[in-house]
Amino acid sequence: MIILISPENDVPNEIEILHQLFQQGLEYYHFRKPQKNYQEHCEYLNQIDKQYHNRIVVHYFHELVNEYSLKGIHFQEQKRKDHLDTPTDYFVKLNNMYGKTISSSFHEPEDLEKCTFEFDYHLLSPVFSSISKEGYNGRGFDVNHIDKTIVGMGGVTTENLTKFDKLGFKGVGVLGGIWNSENPVEDFKKMQRHFE
Repeated sequence: MIILISPENDVPNEIEILHQLFQQGLEYYHFRKPQKNYQEHCEYLNQIDKQYHNRIVVHYFHELVNEYSLKGIHFQEQKRKDHLDTPTDYFVKLNNMYGKTISSSFHEPEDLEKCTFEFDYHLLSPVFSSISKEGYNGRGFDVNHIDKTIVGMGGVTTENLTKFDKLGFKGVGVLGGIWNSENPVEDFKKMQRHFE
């Protein structure tokens, strides 16, 4: 599986590129824009063709699932720690969660292994040194022994996908490898071929 994370700050032609990626079959788009407020999140979503909303997972303002028919919600590490010890309280305000995905970020394989909440998939980073975050050095996590759906993040390129396979990841979460690419759509297609 390939999860594309949005660039933190808007990039030129972002929505146009995103539509092209959806047309190529992108299934998981993680909408992560920490600087945008609720209204700006809505404005961003409104620029995306409605037929693709069911491929979008939101990191902030989970209540957007009440307004839009999105794919699911994602918990950053701190938010998971703050809310999912008492999940029943958290999900009360989300009235449209049936059939949606719930995922979370982890930075230590041990935390991921011990986590009792059943996420649909888990993002673990940094596997290799990040392309988009300076000084975020890879740790080469091997997760073959953990029986959960784990997606590797950090330093994902078209060249190193087999390394992720060998380390036991079921997919990759990519940000810089697509958004910093000269040919984002072509690179996405190469990644897709790897996972076919």
